[in-house]
Amino acid sequence: MSHAGDGGPGVIRAVYPGTFDPFTPGHLDIVDRSRRMFDRVTVLVAVNDGKQPSGTTAARARDIRALLPAGWENVAVAAWHGLTVDYCRRNGCAVIIRGVRNATDHLREYELAAMNEALGVTTLLVPARPELATVSSTAVRAPRPGG
Repeated sequence: MSHAGDGGPGVIRAVYPGTFDPFTPGHLDIVDRSRRMFDRVTVLVAVNDGKQPSGTTAARARDIRALLPAGWENVAVAAWHGLTVDYCRRNGCAVIIRGVRNATDHLREYELAAMNEALGVTTLLVPARPELATVSSTAVRAPRPGG
C-alpha cells in the first residue's frame, strides 16, 4: 500500500456510509478495522429517507469527528446528500465498506453490494465482532422503560 497521506496514484480510498444516529462502538470498530486495510477511509454521514435522525447530517458528522482518536490520520468524516456511488466516483473511492451484524443484514447488504458493483464500485462486507453484533443505532436510540 502507498503512503496514506500522499493522495497520489495507487492510494486505495474506501468509504463507510451510514446514518450513524448515533455512532456506536460497533461503528467505531468497523472504522478502526477498515483504516488498517485502506490508505484512506471516509466515514460518510448520509441521508436515509427511511429514517428520521436526531440531528442534521452536519451535526452528526461533527460529533463523529470528535469521537475519532487523534492518531487516525487516514480517517476523514464527510456529510453527503446523494448516492454513495456518486460520492465514490467524485472522490476516487474504490470500495464501499458495510458492517453486517447478522443474516438479515447480510442479505440486505448483499443486494445493495450487487447494485453498487453493477455501478462500478466494489463493496466489502465486514462482519461485526460477536460482542458488538447485538448493538444497533436503533436500539441505542430507543427510549428506556421508565426513562
